[in-house]
Amino acid sequence: MVEIPEGVTVQVSGKKVTAKGPKGTVEREFNVKGLVLKLQGKEVTVGKEEGSKLESDILNAVSAHIKNMVLGAKDGYTKKMQVIYSHFPISIEAKGSVLTVKNFLGEKRNREAKIIGATKIDVKGQNVTITGPNKEDVGQTVSNIKTATKIKRRDSRVFQDGLYTVE
Repeated sequence: MVEIPEGVTVQVSGKKVTAKGPKGTVEREFNVKGLVLKLQGKEVTVGKEEGSKLESDILNAVSAHIKNMVLGAKDGYTKKMQVIYSHFPISIEAKGSVLTVKNFLGEKRNREAKIIGATKIDVKGQNVTITGPNKEDVGQTVSNIKTATKIKRRDSRVFQDGLYTVE
């Protein structure tokens, strides 16, 4: 059972849940056989069909996902990263659904990271702020940035340039 806070509206149709709030809209479909989702007043109830062999850990996981959706629609999620370099000055640019990292380790080619979903990236000097209503999209975008700036074929003890998660 997930409570819905003020300012957030939730719609349930079958196994599809949509949460709308001041920070955005989050939508997800749960493809779990035997799962029953019901909207009752100001709470979403997660249950199972009669005779279904769903275990409680699956029901708890679905409840946690719905709670994250509601919190994301209400408050949003934020991750902060910082650009750190000692050898070559790195510049970052976010356009559309791609974050471009220029002059990483002095390389001529730019490195690119895909921005997932409705995630927004704000670059101010050496600080990068990643925000969005969907927790999974924000986390995947941070992971894409870390993967794009992974140091290969160099000693990682010497070359520690990159984007690092601060908060």
